[in-house]
Amino acid sequence: MSTVFHGDATDMNVHPTFDRSADGDQTAPEEYTMTDWRCALELDSQRTVTSGSTIELTNAIGRAADLRIYTEFLHCEHIDVRSSSAERIREVAEFGVTYRIDKTWSAGIMTLRQPIELPAGFGPRSSMSFFLYNQDGTQAIARPHLDGEPPSASPGPSPTACPDDMPKYHAFDGWDQGTNAPSHNFVYEFDVFRFCVNDSWSEVLRHSATGEVLSGSLAALVDAFSSGCAIKLGIDNLCADLASAAPFATHHEVFVQGGSAYYYTEQKLFIIGSHPLVRVRPGVPMQYATGNWDFGWLMARSDGHVVYRRCDPYSLKFSDHVTQNAVRWFVR
Repeated sequence: MSTVFHGDATDMNVHPTFDRSADGDQTAPEEYTMTDWRCALELDSQRTVTSGSTIELTNAIGRAADLRIYTEFLHCEHIDVRSSSAERIREVAEFGVTYRIDKTWSAGIMTLRQPIELPAGFGPRSSMSFFLYNQDGTQAIARPHLDGEPPSASPGPSPTACPDDMPKYHAFDGWDQGTNAPSHNFVYEFDVFRFCVNDSWSEVLRHSATGEVLSGSLAALVDAFSSGCAIKLGIDNLCADLASAAPFATHHEVFVQGGSAYYYTEQKLFIIGSHPLVRVRPGVPMQYATGNWDFGWLMARSDGHVVYRRCDPYSLKFSDHVTQNAVRWFVR
């Protein structure tokens, strides 16, 4: 089978056109390189930088780069400490929402994951696993339960507890145990952390909170949207209301991909609904605590109008909140 490339085959962003087999199925080309993904930062088990840099990672996040983090661990150290299996496991996790704080710090949050109980299936309670990873390898987990079991405690500080016989796991604190939305901050000493980015998004429009165009154009966004391009948003200070109870970084951006989009041709108004996202009080590092996070969906418009459909993680009740935000729009 032949492989057709558009442009120079040495281009780092080249995408081959796949041939199709006689029955219509797509067949992979003989020569294909996954060059859209690269490692921007690598840490060892003590979270010391071994390649790349935090600056390189944070700059990529600021360009709306997708984030996946590669880690390695042993089954008997991380999955089942009673097991005799020392089999090495590789994991790559997708972080659907990314943060850039003051243009110097970055973090990502898993937004689509339910707890996996390797290697058999899922964990005993249906919930979301909102794992948060900072650029320095510190981690956190918030877990809103979805099974309707009534809470046995009120929100607030909880005892700090590490899993039994797991010396590589270091818990920093505990929050809201016994509620519908427990969380805590921790470090697990994975053998390696690789922060991999796909930096192939292009910014086509930037506007102020009132919709004033600062760079790019609405026409460029509409042209890309009409051609079937994916769209990603970088929203300024989306979590400012979560910081009312404590000092916080002066500026932050939240990056999330969009889903269905709409363009009003006479009003010249572009509208998009986002993928699910998790909001957390901005800080360095990013951490969970009582009342400083929630999750939901956005509807964003090109005039700066943003509606956040918020889910309260403790009650799972929804409410809508309207703000005006500066937004950067990216396409791919």
